[in-house]
Amino acid sequence: MNEQLHTDTIVAVATPPGTGGIAVVRVSGPQAINITSQRWQGAPIEGMTSHTAHLGHIVDAQSHALDEVVLTLYRAPHSYTGEDVVELSCHGSRWIQQQLVTTLIDAGCRMAEPGEFTRRAFASGRMDLSQAEAVADLIAATSAASHRVAMNQMRGQFSERLGALRDQLLHFVALIELELDFSEEDVTFAPRNEVVELAQNLRDAINQLADTFHQGNAIKNGLPVAIVGPTNAGKSTLLNALLHDDRALVSDVHGTTRDLIEDTITLGGTLIRFIDTAGLRDTTDVVEAMGIERTLRAIGQAQLVLWVVDAATPCDQLAAMAQPLLSRLENRQLIAIVNKSDAAPTAPVEQQLAATLPTETPIIAMSAHNPQHIKQLEDYIVRTIALPTVDDEAVLVTNVRHYEALRHAGEAISRAIDALRQGLSGDLVSQDIRECMHHLGTITGQITTPAILEEIFTHFCIGK
Repeated sequence: MNEQLHTDTIVAVATPPGTGGIAVVRVSGPQAINITSQRWQGAPIEGMTSHTAHLGHIVDAQSHALDEVVLTLYRAPHSYTGEDVVELSCHGSRWIQQQLVTTLIDAGCRMAEPGEFTRRAFASGRMDLSQAEAVADLIAATSAASHRVAMNQMRGQFSERLGALRDQLLHFVALIELELDFSEEDVTFAPRNEVVELAQNLRDAINQLADTFHQGNAIKNGLPVAIVGPTNAGKSTLLNALLHDDRALVSDVHGTTRDLIEDTITLGGTLIRFIDTAGLRDTTDVVEAMGIERTLRAIGQAQLVLWVVDAATPCDQLAAMAQPLLSRLENRQLIAIVNKSDAAPTAPVEQQLAATLPTETPIIAMSAHNPQHIKQLEDYIVRTIALPTVDDEAVLVTNVRHYEALRHAGEAISRAIDALRQGLSGDLVSQDIRECMHHLGTITGQITTPAILEEIFTHFCIGK
């Protein structure tokens, strides 16, 4: 850990950039009270009780008043960072914010780095690493579900689950290593089949937690919905209508969309990430062909595919059009959309699609220009991709780093189970169990490196 985290006093604006009614300037560190006192006109800060607010003025080095502010004091260790913290609520002028930060830097503060307040909270033991990462997720939450998941993680529910697993692993490895200590006496502290059963239960618990990443990632980053189909079927028009914004270019020229266009909206409390794709067709255009290849990859990554065709499409061409989609669809959900229903009869195409696509594939006839049709499609999408309700006790993995650590932990304990079944030496089993514990420890920060911390906290905003 950087020594500056223990000796420097840092300052930053904690509210978003821009002009608003108020802004908050945060100061944290061993000299927070002393430095702020040099620029404070009001009741002496030294005599203030922690967690109290006081009205006064912040002045510059020449004692000229910069602003009337409300000072809130948090004394160590009962603060966000675990250090003495002073927060100054000032008027929202960007000039005032800049002047307050500047005068505090002149008095002895250092400008905070991205995420440094939260990094100090982690360093002082106010939260573990997974809770610190949840702070960033909470700030970025864009739906009720993502907010609830981040709150649960920040409150420590994920950490508690990992802690329980780690305790069981410690008990497990203690049994194994105790037997090694008494190997010459041929003492067994637990029947081998019971040890295997214990390891299997631990493996299942780890894998079940890792399996929640599918749902958690969709909640955090948006459930991917790919809009695919032949050129000029109205995919970009549909994307714009769903987003209520002219996000994609629309033209009668075939092959206008050549790259993936993504944007998100919240439908029914779920964040949806719509992906407009290049039209599927045979082409000699190199750039368009690259776009089509990305379309095929997008199908493989999507959880729901909207297959859009023009109502005027000749029925004898539909089977060939659908082939690239069907070859990559696997178990992904599919909704077929017969677009431009205001310009041509839809029944022939609907019948042909029913014969071409997997059984029970929903087929919707609509016009992307009709707001009522768009609303009906939105409702259908919500019903189709409905994710399980996230309650206040739900523990979901939303972070790729956590998922990878759980996956490696599961692999390590699976090796231990195989070693136990084969009757291999206890020291080999113990090594795999300790590796499992290592991977779990990287999630909470019990085991970490400066590089990992740098990667995590540099993605935070300055002031948090």
